[in-house]
Amino acid sequence: MRALVIDQTGDPDVLHLAERPLPRQISDEVLVKVVAAGLNPIDAKTRSGKGVAAAIESYPAILGNDFSGMVVRAAFEASPLQPGDAVYGMGRVPRTGGSFAEYVSVSSMSVAHKPARLSHAEAAAVPVAALTAWGMVKLAGAAPGQRMLVHAASGGVGHFAVQFARLLGAHVIATGSTRNLDFLRELGADEVIDYTTTRFEDEAHDLDSVIDLIGNVHDDTGTRSLAALRPGGLLVNAPTGSWPSMAADAAAAGRRATGFKVSPDARALDEISKLLDAGTVRVHVDAVFELADGAAAHRAIEEGHTRGKIVLRVS
Repeated sequence: MRALVIDQTGDPDVLHLAERPLPRQISDEVLVKVVAAGLNPIDAKTRSGKGVAAAIESYPAILGNDFSGMVVRAAFEASPLQPGDAVYGMGRVPRTGGSFAEYVSVSSMSVAHKPARLSHAEAAAVPVAALTAWGMVKLAGAAPGQRMLVHAASGGVGHFAVQFARLLGAHVIATGSTRNLDFLRELGADEVIDYTTTRFEDEAHDLDSVIDLIGNVHDDTGTRSLAALRPGGLLVNAPTGSWPSMAADAAAAGRRATGFKVSPDARALDEISKLLDAGTVRVHVDAVFELADGAAAHRAIEEGHTRGKIVLRVS
């Protein structure tokens, strides 16, 4: 099969096309022909030598967690996922081979039927970002009467978090750049803050929770977020490596903080699928690159200005 691989970690130019063997099915795995693969920040971090690169046991390695495609081989005869079914899901790279390839073999517990409303490119943009947002928003306790701040709200995880939090009844305050403010309002944000002109803590006070998708890698966003929380308020952080002192800083400020790790949960993905098919939640694809142009796609996501998601067209 054709795959986008790396022979070592490094800049985007280490990505190149190669022929690789078809992945082998084991246990409950289904073999899926990949039509499109979503690109996430963790993919770029891992390619660069960070992220989960330390767990890569051999090269060449195939990255990519998100995928949408068609079942080629079922896990067993009466499996709910049968050849010809349109499916989407996420893998556990590098524990398994990635989705930047024509085929993936993944646990059936990580795969759901693709929302009929979505194209494969749109569906491939959903799993990692939506499952991350779903878990973070629920962990933060989004509910009517709660005031929640979402950072990097126009990005992959952020644009789902705004929608899920609003759907659960929370009052959502979203930060974004000037060009994304109308986009955030369209997603349902009750208030928007232009981080290029305004210090968010000057506008947002006594928050019940913060969905932190930035940490302290830029302008002490994480530390400043603690000050915007009410006493006992909760900060949920996804890029956990960005803020090693998070727990101690939160405790010192009288606030709570926790990291979050996404799980490839097909049951949760089924729930998200219902919202997508109903049109209650939508996914935004910023750009679609051909698999051969994977290096350009990685450069685009590393610029940090993606609205929604970037997708690779595989087959």
